[in-house]
Amino acid sequence: MKGKVVLITGADGGLGTHVTRAFLEAGATVIGASRTIQQSSFDSPDFAAFRAEISTREGCQLLVDQLVARFGRLDVLAHTVGGFAGGQSLAETDDATFQQMFDLNLNSVFYMLRAVIPHLRQAGNGRIIAIGSRAAVAPGPGIGAYSASKAAMVSLIRTAALENKDAGLTANVILPGTMDTPGNRKAMPNADVSKWVQPASIASLIAWLASDAGKDVNGAVIPVYGSDV
Repeated sequence: MKGKVVLITGADGGLGTHVTRAFLEAGATVIGASRTIQQSSFDSPDFAAFRAEISTREGCQLLVDQLVARFGRLDVLAHTVGGFAGGQSLAETDDATFQQMFDLNLNSVFYMLRAVIPHLRQAGNGRIIAIGSRAAVAPGPGIGAYSASKAAMVSLIRTAALENKDAGLTANVILPGTMDTPGNRKAMPNADVSKWVQPASIASLIAWLASDAGKDVNGAVIPVYGSDV
């Protein structure tokens, strides 16, 4: 990944931290974006922290404009941002919760795609990798808004793959099962974590998809469920 410029959204999150480290170890120049990220979050001369609000069109465009102005190009988007709310049936789900899930899991992806695709097309072999959820293809009771937002996000990524294959740009989405992150451990203290997916495994897959070795994978929806199949 030497010479590649990689944008990672949610770079200091439970998964994003592992993704950032994977790309830094691969030799990429990594731009980590989140609301709270700091330059000290990663000790590497190849890392740059950009605080950004990617839930809005303006925030995404500003982030990408500043990135390209500083580094001159963009080769990879690794989108790890997302959110979860559940516990209520569809009939009980309020408007605010439904809208929140679409803002976090769908709208942010749309805004980022619109901002980065022109630059990724110019790169000639651009890469988009987004994190979805198993719930996108296997919805369950009590998580209707979350599942619907993730399913719509999968459709956006596959559309991006179809629309930009002429420029050598690939777009893929990974559907993890429950990941072994500090946040999930706190939320589910009694769960059997031995069945959970390791974030480092997802990070390795993202880095591979972004590499030359992954160029033939496009429009894929990749399940990673660990032992909980």
